[in-house]
Amino acid sequence: MKKQMLKILMLVCGLMLVVGCSNTSADSKDKDTTAKDGTVTFYVVRHGKTMLNTTDRVQGWSDAVLTPAGEEVVTDAGKGLKDVKFGSAYSSDSGRAIQTADIILKENKKSDGVELKTDPRFREFNFGTYEGDLNHNMWTDIAKSQGKTLEQWQSEGISPKDFANSVAALDKERVKDNANWPAEDYATITARLQEGINEVAKKESKKGDHNVLLVSHGLSIGALLDSISPGYKLPDGGLKNASVTKIEYKDGKFTIGDVNDLSYVENGAKEK
Repeated sequence: MKKQMLKILMLVCGLMLVVGCSNTSADSKDKDTTAKDGTVTFYVVRHGKTMLNTTDRVQGWSDAVLTPAGEEVVTDAGKGLKDVKFGSAYSSDSGRAIQTADIILKENKKSDGVELKTDPRFREFNFGTYEGDLNHNMWTDIAKSQGKTLEQWQSEGISPKDFANSVAALDKERVKDNANWPAEDYATITARLQEGINEVAKKESKKGDHNVLLVSHGLSIGALLDSISPGYKLPDGGLKNASVTKIEYKDGKFTIGDVNDLSYVENGAKEK
């Protein structure tokens, strides 16, 4: 009887040891997974100047190719960024953003083999029926809707939030069913931008510490910064074409670094 009890006791101890080792192994795997989550540094680039920029027309979801000067500035930015190794590259699905990203990657030999991924969530604001119209006409309509002259409205400073919401409100009176995509209000814009960068950041952090190229648009980059740091003020005149803005993602949090940095363009231009 004593021998049987001893055998049972040894069997129980053995099972406990196996379970304990299994739990330790599982805990170790969890720790290993956490350890792989790295710091992601986004190099957020505004696209180069386009033909619609040159003619001072509204350009949101509508598109135009880069001008020769626009291509030149982006090429300079690419040369300035040539020593930055990108682990991944993303852009909005607008042609001007794709064209900009392709030029930068072409100049960056350290990122050979990196495939550009496009994402509509990183598009510019959609201006609805104002797309392709003169900026002057859209701005004048906004000013009138607020009981101001264009000069008064411009002198008071333009908040991206008020700007988007004003266009969205005006567009509701102009848009026809199925004739155009309606203009987006600010909440809609920031929601898609936040969803996009959160998803990309979490995905990329699993690869460890590395840099990510992200090409987007002037107003959208500003809205993205505002969603990270509410009330964030952009430099006077907004973000310049081919400028670089750094955003760091670590432990589930975003931190804003350099904004509207043109040093990469300037350094690249010196190589001519």
